[in-house]
Amino acid sequence: MHWHAYQWTGAGADRANEAERRTTSADFPASPLPPMRTGDWLAKPPTRIAGTFTDVAPAVEWLEAKYDAARSALLTPERIPLSDRLANARDLLPRGVDVQWGEWLSGGRFITLGMVCCPNRHTPHSCPTSGRTG
Repeated sequence: MHWHAYQWTGAGADRANEAERRTTSADFPASPLPPMRTGDWLAKPPTRIAGTFTDVAPAVEWLEAKYDAARSALLTPERIPLSDRLANARDLLPRGVDVQWGEWLSGGRFITLGMVCCPNRHTPHSCPTSGRTG
């Protein structure tokens, strides 16, 4: 198993365009919007991958670094401490559970950070970098 990292930051209101966020839409592959299901990130073009990791520690470090970079723009104070988020990610990723964080930012913006297990137990998509499943 390995993990692919994904990030999207944009106008929060754009997330309401659910059609582009579903794999059944012809616009899905080209849409910059995050998918409705975390595992569906794997159906996006490989250029959307922000990083690929074979060890959990660097995958969690990526999440931490990206979250830290957005912290100063958070609209509200953290409801879930970063230390808890990181502990959960360290526990879940090796067990094949995706990690997806989403937070409102100032100015009506939204950030989504995802670490997606590949292969993915919840979606049938092949690996975007190798074309193989499993």
